[in-house]
Amino acid sequence: MAAQGAFTISLNDKTEYQRILEGKPQTFGMRSGRVYLEPGKACGQHSTKNHEELLVFLAGQGELLIGTGARHPVGAGKVAYIPPETLHDVSNTGSEPLIYIYCVAPAGE
Repeated sequence: MAAQGAFTISLNDKTEYQRILEGKPQTFGMRSGRVYLEPGKACGQHSTKNHEELLVFLAGQGELLIGTGARHPVGAGKVAYIPPETLHDVSNTGSEPLIYIYCVAPAGE
């Protein structure tokens, strides 16, 4: 079954999570949201499972923890790719909100 077709969504500027794409039947399986992390907060370690994930950082400064040790600085203007079956966490290490968009899609064979 096909997704609904092309569309646009406006991002809000609220200090809260914003769901963007909800998956089927809205899309073929992609999910997306806008994350707003206050200074000192983290999204919480989780796995991509059988999905791949793209993070697009819009504002702030933070750190992306991959697995149990690899740490990568992130922030406005950075993009990160996380492959399937990968534990990861994003934390705000700056003094301003860390805002980013995530896009998660089922990984192909």
